[in-house]
Amino acid sequence: MPELLAPAGDFEKLEFAYLYGADAVYFGGQNFSLRANAKNFSLEDIKKATEYAHSLGKKVYVTVNIVFHNKDFDGLDEYLKYLDSINIDGIIASDIAVIKKVQELKLHFSVCLSTQASLLNTRAVKFWRNLGVSRVVLAREASREEVKKIKDTGIEVETFIHGAMCTSFSGKCVLSNYMTLRDSNRGGCAQVCRWNFSVEGKPDLTITPKDLNMIPFIKDEIDLGVDSFKIEGRMRSIYYVATVIWCYRRMIDAAINNTLTLGLEKYYLNILNRCANRESTPQFYDKLPSVNEQYFNGRIEVSNQDFLGLVIGYDEEKCKVIVESRNYFKTGDVVEFFGPNMETITYEINKIYSDTDEEIDVSRHPKTVVKLPINENIEKNAMMRLKVFDKSEFIV
Repeated sequence: MPELLAPAGDFEKLEFAYLYGADAVYFGGQNFSLRANAKNFSLEDIKKATEYAHSLGKKVYVTVNIVFHNKDFDGLDEYLKYLDSINIDGIIASDIAVIKKVQELKLHFSVCLSTQASLLNTRAVKFWRNLGVSRVVLAREASREEVKKIKDTGIEVETFIHGAMCTSFSGKCVLSNYMTLRDSNRGGCAQVCRWNFSVEGKPDLTITPKDLNMIPFIKDEIDLGVDSFKIEGRMRSIYYVATVIWCYRRMIDAAINNTLTLGLEKYYLNILNRCANRESTPQFYDKLPSVNEQYFNGRIEVSNQDFLGLVIGYDEEKCKVIVESRNYFKTGDVVEFFGPNMETITYEINKIYSDTDEEIDVSRHPKTVVKLPINENIEKNAMMRLKVFDKSEFIV
């Protein structure tokens, strides 16, 4: 069974990732990590997260994946020793100096080679394995043939299956440095590739790829023996993390149980396409990307409004689901409740009550607590989203 590996930008996202089916999470500390604009984890947070994960029988990986300049080594030894003392499962690193340091200090956690190393060949696998690396995250640009050959070497293989792509080879971009003096290889990427560039007499141009989405090839990658499926998105919302993990958890389980159908693939693909604001595609896995895998003439990224509320409890006496609102909804709306341990439920909102049980017609403001009369006890931390299509449309 391959590991499903989720991003966690903070402790709340970590909790939702595990709840919705992740086997492991990865996150950064407040230093040495490539997501400088995420909240990231303090030393105490990392310890708390590790203890929490292990109490669930799950794993944590800490990113130590910046490209190091001389001054960046200050405090590294102490940091790595601390991570070892609290029994993290592994680090994700790209710099040879960091990997050698783990060996010199005789630390016990595993070392995974970051996608920042852009690994695409078996000779490089042998080089990194001799340095003590036990798992490699392949470059997002890896083809099926390259995945297979690298897996055949016997090393553990981790592949990205969902999330943002880099317009350059991952880890090799200097656009952010040039345009904004923010170093993308030390956590400061300004995502210049997503800017619109004006050219006189022509529409705005962009140079960004569409997002990665491996839904059509999950079964194939399982058959190749991929050890870990990785989701990108430490900066994303709890709704995004929960939805993506929820979909891939069910896809992987169905593939393992030989119950995966084309209809199910289409259903989960449509859900995933609704929870993000960019189009997605398998990119390099089955062919070289073409015009269909890129944005060239601008794009529209509309903020997602599907996430309507988070279930925070159930009033058994009054048979009302207690919901913390996240977006506007009103009476007459048709919604869905989905969660990690429940079948998806369709519900037409006929009445809304305030937290003091006064009847209202609409919930307008995020974090407002309202109650919905539903006879079914919907599990805490389930989510309410706008219903836009029915599963029966895809599954006959």
